[in-house]
Amino acid sequence: MSSHAASGVHLATIIDELGKHMSTSRGDSLSGVVTLAGASAAPATTPSEKPEHAADHDHSDVPSDIALRVKSLESLLVEKGIVDPAALDSLVDAFENKVGPRNGAKVVARAWVDPTYKKKLLANGKAAIREFGFTGWQGADIVVVENTPKVHNLIVCTLCSCYPWPLLGLPPTWYKSTAYRSRAVIDPRGVLRDLGTVLDDGIEVRVWDSTAEERYFVLPERPANTASMSEEALARLVTRDSMIGVRKIAAPTTGS
Repeated sequence: MSSHAASGVHLATIIDELGKHMSTSRGDSLSGVVTLAGASAAPATTPSEKPEHAADHDHSDVPSDIALRVKSLESLLVEKGIVDPAALDSLVDAFENKVGPRNGAKVVARAWVDPTYKKKLLANGKAAIREFGFTGWQGADIVVVENTPKVHNLIVCTLCSCYPWPLLGLPPTWYKSTAYRSRAVIDPRGVLRDLGTVLDDGIEVRVWDSTAEERYFVLPERPANTASMSEEALARLVTRDSMIGVRKIAAPTTGS
């Protein structure tokens, strides 16, 4: 199975992006095939779901239904000459390895060390982020919300899986799950607790619902013991989950 099928990427979303670079007729045909095949379906998993690995289990696992459907659709599109597999691999590689949490981490680290930039980021996230060149598809309008000792922000998309791709890359499976999308609004503290973040009762939790028009991004609190660290070193501390708001960033140990 190819890397993009195994990764669980929403092929319909990727195809939509590829379609922007195709002629109208090819793009329309592509959208029709995707709709018929139902390739945008995703498996529902709970936020607390963790992979288990039994020492004695059979490694010849049968691919999931969605993986088989994606592979079948991919083969059909390649056979019809609608999709170039090299172009598809290139696009997936870009979102998995070039566009991703490392971009968001650079923005966070800059805000931590540069008060002027931080002020600009919170006032106009779109303009501040553009200074790094992180713009484009699924990142046109990004609002940045700051975690503080008294306020903790949590990002969700209750309708689907809207997400700031240019900053965070591909959304994790649990972010797209029905369980997370519903519980994040109803019981945000419970969701955070399930994902390993327990907050004091005195901390206010704010839930931000991303949409296709406006996506949110969390500026995490700068951890303790980092006063002497460079911007590059700080960026290495920042995690994807901290920029979604489900985890806090731990202070580095002495000497790290």
